[in-house]
Amino acid sequence: MKNEKRYLTFALGKGRLAEKTLDLLESIGVTCEEMKDKNSRKLIFVNEELKLQFFLSKNPDVPTYVEYGAADIGVVGNDIIREENRSVYEVLDLGFGKCRMCVCGPQEAQELLQHHQIIRVASKYPNIAKDYFYNKKHQTVDIIKLNGSVELGPIVKLSDVIVDIVETGSTLRENGLDVLEEICPISARMIVNRVSMQMEADRIRKLIGMLREKIS
Repeated sequence: MKNEKRYLTFALGKGRLAEKTLDLLESIGVTCEEMKDKNSRKLIFVNEELKLQFFLSKNPDVPTYVEYGAADIGVVGNDIIREENRSVYEVLDLGFGKCRMCVCGPQEAQELLQHHQIIRVASKYPNIAKDYFYNKKHQTVDIIKLNGSVELGPIVKLSDVIVDIVETGSTLRENGLDVLEEICPISARMIVNRVSMQMEADRIRKLIGMLREKIS
C-alpha cells in the first residue's frame, strides 16, 4: 500500500466505533499516530507513509461522505446504512458494536402487533420502521420521528411502541418496556464509495482481505 500518490480517505463514526475501528486497523499495521493525540484540534489526520487520511464524523453522516466520494471508505453501524439508504457498497461485517434493532413497548402492546390496525410507532429510525411495518408485516402505522429518548414514547402515550436499538435491554426493563419483535441484528460495517471501488480496487481489496483474515 506504499508509494501510492493518492490518499485513501476513511470516514469513521465518532466514539466507541472509531476507537474499535482504529484498534482493528492497527492490528493489521494500519496506524495513524496523529489520532492518538486527544488534545488535537485537527479535523483530518494523515498517515503520510501509507497515504491514508482519516476524519471523524457523526454516524448518520458517514454514508453521505462515502456516497459523494469525500471519503473512499467508511465504518458505521448497519442501522445507519439502512436508515440513510445511500448508494454505497457494504463490503465487510467487522463483528463489533453488536446489538439488535427491535420493536419494543409495554407487554400489552404485543396484541396490537398481531392485527392490522393502525398503531403509532416512535423511532429515531423512521425509514427502518416504515420498511419493517409496511413491507414485512403489511401493517399500516403512523410513524413519529424522535431524536431523544424514544423509550418515553409509550410511557407518555405518544406512541404504542417504539423501534430502537437494544444492546442489553436494561433501559427498557427499568421503564416497564420489553422487546416485542426483533427486526434485524446490528454491527459495524465497512462501506466503500462505488467509484473508489473501481479506481482503487487493488488497495481496497488488499485492505478488506487483511481485515477479513484478522476477524475471521
